[in-house]
Amino acid sequence: MTEVPITSNHYEFGFHDKVQSVAEFGHNQLDESVVCQISHEKQEPEWMLNFRLSALKTYKEKKHPTWGPDISVIDFNDLTYYRKKTKNKARTWEDVPDQIKETFKRLGVPQAEQKVLAGVVAQYESEAVYHNIKNLYGDQGVVFIDCDTGLKEYPDLFKKYFGKLVPPTDSFQAALNSAVWSGGTFIYVPEGVHVKIPLQTYFRMNDKKTGQFERTLIIVDKGAYCEYIEGCTAPTYAESSLHGAVVEIFVEEGAYFSYSTIQNWSDNVFNLVTERARVEKNGTMEWLDGNLGSQITMKYPATYLVGEGAKGTMMSIALAKANQKQDTGAKMIHLAPHTSSRIISKSIVREDGRCDYRGDVRFGRNSQYSKSHVECDTILMDPESKSDTFPMNEIKNAHVELEHEAKVSKISEEQLYYLMSKGLSEKEATEMIIMGFVQPVSKQLPLEYAVELNRLIVFDMAGSVG
Repeated sequence: MTEVPITSNHYEFGFHDKVQSVAEFGHNQLDESVVCQISHEKQEPEWMLNFRLSALKTYKEKKHPTWGPDISVIDFNDLTYYRKKTKNKARTWEDVPDQIKETFKRLGVPQAEQKVLAGVVAQYESEAVYHNIKNLYGDQGVVFIDCDTGLKEYPDLFKKYFGKLVPPTDSFQAALNSAVWSGGTFIYVPEGVHVKIPLQTYFRMNDKKTGQFERTLIIVDKGAYCEYIEGCTAPTYAESSLHGAVVEIFVEEGAYFSYSTIQNWSDNVFNLVTERARVEKNGTMEWLDGNLGSQITMKYPATYLVGEGAKGTMMSIALAKANQKQDTGAKMIHLAPHTSSRIISKSIVREDGRCDYRGDVRFGRNSQYSKSHVECDTILMDPESKSDTFPMNEIKNAHVELEHEAKVSKISEEQLYYLMSKGLSEKEATEMIIMGFVQPVSKQLPLEYAVELNRLIVFDMAGSVG
């Protein structure tokens, strides 16, 4: 029988394609044989197989967190852990299989590459199917490929950094990813090189009961500059899928890196992501995070400010509606003098959804003259919706500054009345207020992506008013 995805008026990317796998492992099981099959399929070096097997052992010993959303509803024995849909990775869109190419065309990825991107990696299920970078940056030594290719073509650089920020022992999610990781992005920007046009990776899950476990590894060398954007979608099924990514970012002295994510998963996806960055002297790390879908999201990007004068910024938007729980936040760890961080979290909740902010700001013993500012703002669209803030602050130095403010509110009747008195309908007035609310975050994106984010928010809010 052909599986038919559930159609939804509120999720435009829920379409499904009939693309046969060329390899599948780990259907309803995860053991050493599955890990060995994945590693053998990828023709990996022995050290990576050993890394995977050790991580699997750690995963079997780890317990699920007792805080946050209840993830006991996830059946980890009811997933396929590896699916490969193409035999080879393509360097041109013409070489991508027609059905998969059509999917990415519908998602607008080739068009975006032509207009506003310096390079693209496109991942379909467990493997990248396409990667390319403009000659302008490739000629300067910029590396932008999928993570599997990075392991093979840059083994010394890869091994030096892989697993150093997020080891398998970090959590059960990190251990699971480390055992079965596949695909993802590998970026290296050489010293002093400025990539002035964004790079983008797009992740797509297509089949039901799928586990996607990409691994992203990024190194921005001294004085370099780079912006990166990530997008994610999946079909809508009655059965659930799992997205369990790990991201490691190294920002060297005086370098700048911006990591933007617009995750627009369907409502049947569980999104458990571990993201971490290390920032050296006078380096800057910026996170721009949009979470518009999934059944449960748990994501708290962490920035370790280890060099004097290092800076970290986290700006996020989360939307939750019926049967959705967005448990998101950020961690800023100050470990050197004169470091600074800023967290701005915006969330919108409707139809009995739930958005919680979970933050962690720490000042170490050597963090004198450092400062951090945290803002958490939530709009509740109806009485049934819920939101809580769970900040944790740890200060081990008397010469630091920490500001924290949180606000939960409803759509102002005075604002609605004023806008409607100018001729706007209630729906139009509400949309204008919401756009103003998220504008501090969306304005940081490149123009085309800010427009797309705003469009997705309006689309997701459809039906909440009127």
